[in-house]
Amino acid sequence: MPLLMVLAMARWNADYDKVLIANVESDLRIAEQYLGQLQANSARALQELASSARLARVLSDGAPPARFLDTQREALQLDFLYLLQGDALTREKAKWPVVHEAAAGRMASEIDIFPAAELEAVSPTLAARARIELIETEAAAPTDRRVEDRGMVVHSAAPIRVEGHRGVLVGGMLLNRNLDFIDTINALVYLHGQSDVSRQGTATLFLDDTRVSTNVRLFEDVRALGTRVSAAVREAVLGQGKTWLDRAFVVDDWYISGYLPLTNSFGTRVGMLYVGFLEAPYQTAKREAYWIVVGAFALVIALSAPLFLWLAKGIFAPLERMTRTMARVERGDLTARNGTIGRHDEIGQVADHLDTLLDQVQERDRRLRNWADELNTRVEERTRELKIANEKLEETFRQLVMSEKLASIGEITAGVAHEINNPVAVIQGNVDVMRMTLGDGAEPVRTELDLIDNQVMRIGAIVGKLLQFARPSEFGTFAEHVDVAAVVRDCLVLVDHVISKQEIRVLTQFDDAPCVRIDPGELQQVIINLIINASQAMDGQGTLALSVAGESRNGHAGVALRIADTGPGIPADRIGQIFDPFFTTKQGEGTGLGLSISQTLIQRAGGHISVRNRRARGAEFLIWLPGPDQASDAPAPGIPPAAAPV
Repeated sequence: MPLLMVLAMARWNADYDKVLIANVESDLRIAEQYLGQLQANSARALQELASSARLARVLSDGAPPARFLDTQREALQLDFLYLLQGDALTREKAKWPVVHEAAAGRMASEIDIFPAAELEAVSPTLAARARIELIETEAAAPTDRRVEDRGMVVHSAAPIRVEGHRGVLVGGMLLNRNLDFIDTINALVYLHGQSDVSRQGTATLFLDDTRVSTNVRLFEDVRALGTRVSAAVREAVLGQGKTWLDRAFVVDDWYISGYLPLTNSFGTRVGMLYVGFLEAPYQTAKREAYWIVVGAFALVIALSAPLFLWLAKGIFAPLERMTRTMARVERGDLTARNGTIGRHDEIGQVADHLDTLLDQVQERDRRLRNWADELNTRVEERTRELKIANEKLEETFRQLVMSEKLASIGEITAGVAHEINNPVAVIQGNVDVMRMTLGDGAEPVRTELDLIDNQVMRIGAIVGKLLQFARPSEFGTFAEHVDVAAVVRDCLVLVDHVISKQEIRVLTQFDDAPCVRIDPGELQQVIINLIINASQAMDGQGTLALSVAGESRNGHAGVALRIADTGPGIPADRIGQIFDPFFTTKQGEGTGLGLSISQTLIQRAGGHISVRNRRARGAEFLIWLPGPDQASDAPAPGIPPAAAPV
């Protein structure tokens, strides 16, 4: 009911406001019609005078028509009336559109704005009458002007239709301070019927935003000439050319207002025509109506509420009690019950039945919770057992896979070693035969024969180390003091055939460094493996950098060998796996054992091998080996984090 009342009052208020706006719109149309009629009458009066026989006689007599026109001006209630002929007509025709229309044979009447100088030329009295001091007005747009001295004129012209005479008759009525004009509009709009006498209406003519003719009062007998319209109305009417139909602040109070833009003969908006009536009486009437409706509603509520509550209590109280019980159950309180509600009708039976159902729900919930706890315990035990079994199974599977791979590689290695050793023995035998046969003639190729001997021995050593990787317990080590830089130089000779096939530039830097204790064949195997990997990574062209320098780790003297390439580097997600057995990035080409064997050989000598990606491009392998005094210590010192990228 309150909502219905509010909606009804809002609708009534909107309709009431629409009626007021409709009234002011109707009033504005009456004022507009009066102004239009005034312009039309002025044009017709001039046209009748221009076509009259009296004017024809005056012009035919050749006497100056000034006295005649002055008499006619007073009769027509005009502020000026003059005749244009010859050059004067040409000048005025170019200056005023109404004169141009009359010169073309058509009477015309428009509202035009005459500058102060123009009024002074027509009549000093008109210029003085048009001058209005501006009064500072609340809510008006800011302005630097202090005086409005332009004149708003009903400007009319008619062609002279006298034989032998051509010209234009021009007349005008100044609207500045024209109180008869504005009072006539007010009387037509607000005093034309007894029922409208209560409306306190006003009418105003604006030149731009200044009141130049109005019956709005500043004081009891002082009209608000020189006050200005509010900035909001000015923008809407003069700025945008809209007709304002709404409430507006007029001088010192709110009015239901209508503002109509006025345009001159050039089509420019130069002023406004306003009518409006005081809003206060209607607001008072609305407030009285509101209070009457509210009072009537309060009286109805006061009479009906006790009766309604008495009737509703017996129905809603038990239902609300059951609702609260169900809310407690929804929050998890299964002990909530309705209890005795003191009724034996259908509502009481529903309450008792609800309590019975809640008892059953509580018992079933207790059983389900017990079953759930027991089930969770069993699930946790089974999950734990399965997790342990799964971990054992995975570990066993990994061991089996590794054992199978190592067993297979052991068998393959033994066979390969046997197959390699046979041709190697033949090569060694033939070299010995060549020495024996050539005798002193072998001296020119002694270096080549010695190189063949060394490489045959290296092949045997490599085969032995391969067998040692497969079955390490069957072989021993043959460590000796080794110059790392010399081994690197030998390796570069051995892999020259690999490097020379590509556009690879080799950069070396060998600083003074101590000797290390390691099997030179094993070190050579590691270095050759890393150089070949780097050459393959650069894929045809690049730079291979090798450096040897003394370097201490955690107080232990040693030698650091760095092998860097300019290849693509190692993917970040795989760099931690490259030393794992059987891990390879060259699927179908390698076994994945090269780096794993290299790591085993270096670690067995007490050293470390690591890898990192360079900041610029490529990868860098770092081999650190302890000096001969620390080589027997176990374990060897760890390599600290890599230095800044090369």
